[in-house]
Amino acid sequence: MEAHDHSLAADLARMMQMASNRRTSLRWLMASAAALPILGCGGSSGTDATASTGSTSTGTSTGSTGTTGTTGTTGSSGTTTGACTVIPEETGGPYPADGTNSTSAGVANVLTQSGVVRQDIRSSFAGMSGTAAGVPLTIKLKIVNANASCGAAGGMAVYLWHCDRSGNYSLYSSGVTNQNYLRGVQEADAGGEVAFTTIFPGCYDGRMPHVHFEVYPTLAKSSNAINRIKTSQFTFPMATLNEVYATSGYSASVSNLARISYASDNVFGDGYSLQLASMSGNATDGYVATLTLAVIG
Repeated sequence: MEAHDHSLAADLARMMQMASNRRTSLRWLMASAAALPILGCGGSSGTDATASTGSTSTGTSTGSTGTTGTTGTTGSSGTTTGACTVIPEETGGPYPADGTNSTSAGVANVLTQSGVVRQDIRSSFAGMSGTAAGVPLTIKLKIVNANASCGAAGGMAVYLWHCDRSGNYSLYSSGVTNQNYLRGVQEADAGGEVAFTTIFPGCYDGRMPHVHFEVYPTLAKSSNAINRIKTSQFTFPMATLNEVYATSGYSASVSNLARISYASDNVFGDGYSLQLASMSGNATDGYVATLTLAVIG
């Protein structure tokens, strides 16, 4: 058959070149596949494919201390499984230090280093020294297993990392390549809960403030990134961001935050209610961020 300008192949090629985020491209592709049942299935791994094609939540998500995300919309890859909605899969970004990429010094991997399993992640470890300054922040995450009636996922592990108050990532950013602070691993207790003592991250240009994390099925498997079952990010309410960035040491975050929004952010732009932490505390005494994370275990 002679090809023409409006063939499906041409349309798909153009759609893949659109300057959209990765979820928009995936939704177009899945819609096209649905229209052509003779084509084979392929592409994403199990959790990614499930998250992209599942139904989305129509309500708010329940955090560790109550209902969270009332100001956002559920991300397009949130999949409702039983009574809970799986948190969307997100990029790990360019600074994971989980062995999947390199710095100028070589492969960056803190997961295999002695001392990475810790609650307080403010200081560097494994032979490096230095402590990140900033407004105190306690992060409390509750992991639930969507494949087990949304019950507590005791025994799973979380690797968590974020930038410092200047927006720099240890091991990667200029000036802190000799630091590995603000990175750590915790094993969930019987209730599926982990806690990290850290500082409030700054806002660097082009992104809403956020925290990265990876979930692993067990602590023993957290030393190799190939074993991760979820990679995602979470963010904070705007009111809290404004309070924190009015304090000393966060001046650059004020102007950076003014140029970005949840809607324009390349991760949270398609919904963030499942990724919005509940906050308590204040800028003087510190904050506590709580969030429930549903994963497919």
